[in-house]
Amino acid sequence: MFWRGVLGYLPVNIAQGVVGLLTIVLFTRVLTPEQYGVYALAFSALSLTQTILLTWTEAAMARFHARQDEDGRLPDHFATLYRLWFALALVVPVAAVLVLRFAPLPPPLKVAVAAAFAAVVVKSLTKLSQERRRAAGEVSSAALLDIVQTVGGFLLGLVLALVGLGGAAPLLGMGAISLLCLVFVLPADLRRAQGGRYDPAMAKAYAAYGLPVALSLILALVLSTTDRFLLAAFLNEQAVGVYHAGYSLGSRTLDVVFIWLGMAGGPAMIAALERGGHAALKDAAQEQASFMVLLTLPAAVGLALVGRPLAEVMVGAELSAGAGAVVPWIALAGWLSGMTTYYLLQAFTLGKRTMMLIACMAIPTGANVVLNLLLIPRFGLDGALWSTAASYGVGAVGAAILGRRACPLPVPWSSLLKAGLACALMAAAVLATPAFGGVIELIVKASLGALVYGLVVLGLDAGGLRSRATEIVQRRLAIAREGPA
Repeated sequence: MFWRGVLGYLPVNIAQGVVGLLTIVLFTRVLTPEQYGVYALAFSALSLTQTILLTWTEAAMARFHARQDEDGRLPDHFATLYRLWFALALVVPVAAVLVLRFAPLPPPLKVAVAAAFAAVVVKSLTKLSQERRRAAGEVSSAALLDIVQTVGGFLLGLVLALVGLGGAAPLLGMGAISLLCLVFVLPADLRRAQGGRYDPAMAKAYAAYGLPVALSLILALVLSTTDRFLLAAFLNEQAVGVYHAGYSLGSRTLDVVFIWLGMAGGPAMIAALERGGHAALKDAAQEQASFMVLLTLPAAVGLALVGRPLAEVMVGAELSAGAGAVVPWIALAGWLSGMTTYYLLQAFTLGKRTMMLIACMAIPTGANVVLNLLLIPRFGLDGALWSTAASYGVGAVGAAILGRRACPLPVPWSSLLKAGLACALMAAAVLATPAFGGVIELIVKASLGALVYGLVVLGLDAGGLRSRATEIVQRRLAIAREGPA
């Protein structure tokens, strides 16, 4: 199931990667630094609202689908979850009125926040539909839904930005495309609840599982967004724009890979545990973790090595210099965050010990707030970067230790060590290469780094990649020799 998902969600990964980079390239040029900062703040508000109110129903959809399918209770599953979701969604307009009426926000930010509140409802309902498809193993339809939202939202947001809607434009585009998707997917999804009934016991179990997940994600969002609000408070919105541009360039590139692997890996581990027990889970987790490390560690190191020329190529001139300095620190933080979120924290959802997620996320979140308050006033943007990297490091250690109590997952030490050695040799080669500047330096260093890393990893047979590649080649040659039947 894992490898089917990896291949099936590859187009999604490509689309998200391209759109993520184009978002930085184009929006940092079409929007002013202040408008880009407004967008960053409003997007953070959207993420917080969705996580506080609605994400726990999405989590329950993903985690309990396989079990309810085995028990023949999917109609009750859908009826319960959709009733819970619609009840919670009624809170969003109330929250929007209170924030827009009483919060002392400048007019451009008020418009962007209003767009964020409008987008969050349709975005979450579309996400609920997508989680249903992922949990059911409907890879193609889940991938198509994701691609349409990603590409369509970006294109419409760009058009709206070009006509002068400022920092609200990307959010309006995102919300409009999600609404269009719902026209096609929601009627069929609601029909799945026909014949089912709202089950209070089921709702209680979902809440007991999902609410701690949501609370932990709120802490994760506080961890990832506090620095922006504090930069706005201590410095200005332009500083937020610089930070968000570099942050997006560093973290978004890695997030695309982690989300791709998470799309395939999460359902596969749940299915392995539900159908084969802990022995099957251990094998599945070891395979996934090894592949994740071998793919994401060189990506993070590579981003740190080419942060300056990458920012020169991808980010608008007014933001590129500052963004280039942000990328290496965010590459480190992004890798720690990705491994924590998409592997280490899975121990708590697999073991249904989601209350422990709150404690696991409270430690790095608290550290992040304290460090930002101490370091931003004194060191400015650098203080935010140091705080972010240190906090995610604390979070990774805490997740690894506490996760052993919930559902022990294997650590791929062999792959980690071999990938680390390959990255060290890759870094030596890249650092020895002269700085040409701009796109030429980026292409040369990225190509050289990938070549060195690939040769070392294959030479060491990290994660059994060389053995697996040899086996595939031999199988293909055998088929070719046999010829058509």
